[in-house]
Amino acid sequence: MKNEKNTAKLPVPGKVKRGFRRYCTIVMALTLLGCCSMTAFAAGDPLQVINNLSDFIFGLIRAVGLILLGWGIVQVGLSLQSHDPSQRSNGFLTLAGGIIITFTKEILTLITG
Repeated sequence: MKNEKNTAKLPVPGKVKRGFRRYCTIVMALTLLGCCSMTAFAAGDPLQVINNLSDFIFGLIRAVGLILLGWGIVQVGLSLQSHDPSQRSNGFLTLAGGIIITFTKEILTLITG
């Protein structure tokens, strides 16, 4: 004798389906409206806004560079432990890339003067 479970769907009336669809539509519309409508505070000087955006973007780039720098240090350490030359070269390349990415703003400032 087998224990079989009946997995038949329960009948849902049409009015309930329409009501649920309307409810979901309203919730999604309010969520989208709440997420997309943000108050923007404008600064008096438009150049200051561009400088703030530039500082923010370079901060994100610096964070990615620091992550790569840390990962390169870990790779070099693991390659020295396991005596793997290909992993060592990848570690040094990642380390160099992390340094370059971390100091991108300073490098661009030196180039442009």
